[in-house]
Amino acid sequence: MSPLVEKRALQVAVALVLLLPFTAAIAGVVGGPKFLGKPPVIPTDLDSHFRYVSGLFLAMLLAYVSCIPRIERKTERLRLLGFLTVVGGLARLWSLVKVGVPSTGHQVGLVIELGIAPAILLWQTRVAHRFEGKAREAAAGARR
Repeated sequence: MSPLVEKRALQVAVALVLLLPFTAAIAGVVGGPKFLGKPPVIPTDLDSHFRYVSGLFLAMLLAYVSCIPRIERKTERLRLLGFLTVVGGLARLWSLVKVGVPSTGHQVGLVIELGIAPAILLWQTRVAHRFEGKAREAAAGARR
């Protein structure tokens, strides 16, 4: 696979992976914790905190989206976002251990946070290295 084709495949994969988290973040901002079910009473502070965290999550996802067009050059930003994602996944895993297994949507989130996100980071590193090599070859050819 050529570097350009691999870059395009990575861009599509990142965009597809972001769809589910985007819907959850928007639902969290707009609907608060109610979108997770119908608890009898949602304390005001819980609603406020949930929407705030959902807003942070949405901002993080928008930062991921900003990496897609030139993904081969966004290694540092993607690593920071990946670190935030994995730390969030570890917090979710801690909840699973301490409180119990969450709903399917949250289990999928855990897979994305601790499995798919690190795999995407590794893939992006490969694509970045391939493009660096291509740029070096072009520069060497121009000097000849």
